[in-house]
Amino acid sequence: MKVSTLFLGLALGAASTALFAAGATAQQAAAPAAPAAAPVTPANDPAYTYKTLRLNRAAFDALLAKPEDLLILDIRRPDELTKNGGFPVYLSIQTKEVQKSLSYIPRDRLIVTVSNRAHRAGAVGDILAGLGYHVVGAIGVLDYQDEGGILTKLAPPAPAAAAANNAPTSGAPAPAAAVATTNGAK
Repeated sequence: MKVSTLFLGLALGAASTALFAAGATAQQAAAPAAPAAAPVTPANDPAYTYKTLRLNRAAFDALLAKPEDLLILDIRRPDELTKNGGFPVYLSIQTKEVQKSLSYIPRDRLIVTVSNRAHRAGAVGDILAGLGYHVVGAIGVLDYQDEGGILTKLAPPAPAAAAANNAPTSGAPAPAAAVATTNGAK
């Protein structure tokens, strides 16, 4: 596995960390008030049977208040990341690669594992906690969005732009992927 692949999310997120920290409060203030969603618990999701705490939006947002202490480990496939969106800063290691990639996961950070509905994140959280990592919870991006949270979406380049990138150029840089945020409106 290439280090550049592992750190795709970190590289993209590092540039937006300051923007996220400054803009998170503005986004929350600008977002319409979401109805109070009950936290996801074993009572309302009996399929979540992991020891790792399942976080709701409020708990996750509280952890985001101290980003220097936090590592967001997104274990989803690239197609899930582009389809559903995610958080602006994360380390991307797919579920099947976590055991082989432990040296990339810092032990001095609080870790939140991320999947679509937190089930895979809970399983990986249990594995990491068993290996001595400080896992504070698991969250699903779709659960976060359902509770009114705003996700960041990376849009792949348009097919015409991709074809143009394969043609010889005069040294001009390739266009960057577009970044957008979504709150689930379709």
